[in-house]
Amino acid sequence: MRAFREAVEAGDLDAVEALLADDVVFTSPVVFKPYPGKAITAAILRGVSEVFEDFRYERELSGPDGRDHALVFRARVGDRELTGCDFIHLDDDGLIDELTVMVRPLSGAQALAAAMGARFDSIAREAERSA
Repeated sequence: MRAFREAVEAGDLDAVEALLADDVVFTSPVVFKPYPGKAITAAILRGVSEVFEDFRYERELSGPDGRDHALVFRARVGDRELTGCDFIHLDDDGLIDELTVMVRPLSGAQALAAAMGARFDSIAREAERSA
């Protein structure tokens, strides 16, 4: 999805949030339960933008119906390199209603989990203020 990719690459998190459906569900690569809702998803994405270093998308794949997309990325968390993919599904209005992120290798996922875990209280507070 070009608009999402361009907003992320530009660091325009307000534009990213505007692309999210109110009922979006975010599925984390390091937490079992999904996070439903625009406020928590936007707050998580803001937190991730502070954790990832040298973030760059490398490839974009789209399904034939234009509603399913995969954006392959590389980033660093501290001294750990990781590769990941944002799986995006669009609703009938063209807004993101599902965002699933996967990362590898395990050491990169663990570094991401630790860095996000350290920030999660502030992420949750931001989401509560926005809801």
